[in-house]
Amino acid sequence: MTISYGSTGTQATHTDTITPAVVGSAGNLAVLQVVSGHPSDPVPSTPSGWTLVGSASGGGGTFGASAGPRRLTFFARVLVGGDAAPTTAIPSGSAGSLIAGRIVSLARTAGTGWRWAASFGDDQTSGTSFSAVGTSALTWKAGDLAVIGYGVASNADSYTAEALAAAGITFGTVTERADAAVTTGNGTSVALATCSVSSGSATVAPTVSATLASASIGIAGVMRVREASSDVNASAQSVFPPRNLVAATGLTGDDIVTATLYRQVGTDLFAVRAASGIDVTAQASLLRVDAEQPLGVSLNYAAVLTDVNGAQWTVFSGPITSTVATDVISDAIRGVGAAVHFESPLEWKRDRDSTQFNINGRIVVVGKPRSSRSGTLTARTETDDDGDDLNDVLDNATEGVLLVRKQVSLARLDGTYALLDDTESPNWYDQYRWFQLNIVKADDWPDTMEAAGFTLADIAANFSVLSDISAFFPGTLLDIAMFDFGP
Repeated sequence: MTISYGSTGTQATHTDTITPAVVGSAGNLAVLQVVSGHPSDPVPSTPSGWTLVGSASGGGGTFGASAGPRRLTFFARVLVGGDAAPTTAIPSGSAGSLIAGRIVSLARTAGTGWRWAASFGDDQTSGTSFSAVGTSALTWKAGDLAVIGYGVASNADSYTAEALAAAGITFGTVTERADAAVTTGNGTSVALATCSVSSGSATVAPTVSATLASASIGIAGVMRVREASSDVNASAQSVFPPRNLVAATGLTGDDIVTATLYRQVGTDLFAVRAASGIDVTAQASLLRVDAEQPLGVSLNYAAVLTDVNGAQWTVFSGPITSTVATDVISDAIRGVGAAVHFESPLEWKRDRDSTQFNINGRIVVVGKPRSSRSGTLTARTETDDDGDDLNDVLDNATEGVLLVRKQVSLARLDGTYALLDDTESPNWYDQYRWFQLNIVKADDWPDTMEAAGFTLADIAANFSVLSDISAFFPGTLLDIAMFDFGP
């Protein structure tokens, strides 16, 4: 795993608005470093399609010519190819205002994407020996790359001996990538350098230093960049009724502390059962079973991951479609169900508690809101096994709730229903049975109830002794949990 420095773009400078040129190719991470100065010290606007990594102001004093605070801001974007040059701005028409920025690019050889975090500090003591301690601790490990940014008040300065230090971490050679004095407005001098972590692992605030050509004050910051290890994968179990295994993996490598898994249908996200805001601190993975996915519909899964610095990252799985040859009535918590065929028509009734009064010949109605729908669902089973399966679901439905799904899901039918009563009508001359189910639309099962996956009984049915299991699964327990023990 290696992150390498790519190229350096041309610096753009103006009193309020810049559009620096993009450098790098598709898949590269583009980092836009902006140094600005303004009487009200605003954060520059985030360019369209870019992400604000962090921003801080420092140096102390009152904003003026080669004096007072300057602001350092990092933006990032993963390039897709043919990317438009970004525009960022501060309010116009202010005395002495200035903004300067350039883009640098980074490339990676491995990982599932990019992760970053930033820490800033300032030096308020005028001098040529510049040193700033970051106010936020960052996690560090070998292979991380640091983008180091500087912005001092002097408009006629230059930098040498740029350096980065963090307790317990060994950094490689610091390489200066840009150094420029800006005379626009009240002026500034900016610099950008990079270095990689050679060894060490710690969570600690960095110290940024440099030697200035003349005495000044200012701001500095570090954007720590890492090849992402976290990902989300989904696989279908070869069982009936269908259910998918969804796993967020590589969490510890990205310092993930909270994870939420979603099912994505079209542009809509639906939380996977028992997978909302899960504390995954020090966990390498999070596995859940989705037994409520729509049938016959292509969908993806998403994981929203929050790292120790509070940054959120969203990763997506590839598409997956659960197909069946029938309609399905199931209990998604227990993981059991029956193959059925829904009969037509289906009539929904909605009650409304109301009272009517005859007042001087006028009928006045006072009522409560309309109820959820209720009705009779007729389902046909065609084999003794299917009929017995449906009776098992009806006998043991978790909290008396059923999950109804068409062979190709219909939003106006699919959902969870409370069972009131049922009537079974078997044929004399074949295995067909008809079930009339009186049902009422219900809320979903509580999110704390986790859907069942494969059990120890499934493992016991496939392996004789523990050594067989260890030989078949030489990796981790996640390999067992993700394995398809179905037929």
